[in-house]
Amino acid sequence: MQFEVEVKFSLAVADRTLADMQAAVEGLGGIEGDLLTQCDTYFAHPARDFAETDEAFRIRSVIDDNCLTYKGPVVDRLAKTREEIEIAFASGSDSRDQFSQMLQRLGFKPVRSVAKTRRMFHLNWNQKELEIVLDDVEGLGAFIEIELLADESDKDAARDCILDLARELNLTQQERRSYLCQLLEKENVQ
Repeated sequence: MQFEVEVKFSLAVADRTLADMQAAVEGLGGIEGDLLTQCDTYFAHPARDFAETDEAFRIRSVIDDNCLTYKGPVVDRLAKTREEIEIAFASGSDSRDQFSQMLQRLGFKPVRSVAKTRRMFHLNWNQKELEIVLDDVEGLGAFIEIELLADESDKDAARDCILDLARELNLTQQERRSYLCQLLEKENVQ
């Protein structure tokens, strides 16, 4: 079983900018990767409430590439650690739209889309290859995510490595809510 182990921080809360964080990550040896525009469309299950079960189910589109992702409940109180299953499917907007229609015919309901621009970095830290992303999320602002993929036996070590890097970057107030949750809460307040 593969687990995604991640921590996320709002740069506004940390009183930092995307440029500040990019310089800090590069200063530690981070190697800049791709700049991506992603659109994630989240779906509600027809028979259970993902908000209650702490699961997520989405279609992610990056240019013409598409994938379907299931995220299981969070299993760690210090980092957002959860099972993740991701399956690529045919490229293009037609394939994405057809897959969405199929899910809807099966009873899944689209909840909301989350659009973001994501600048990727890779960093070797404490003998682990970390992925660091600087996100500009439409409607929310700037965030940094630090993540590793780990198996069951390595997830605690992955979490400790990520938290160590967060301390090194002076990031202290972790944002545990997903972008989807934050957007839905913001919309309900307005």
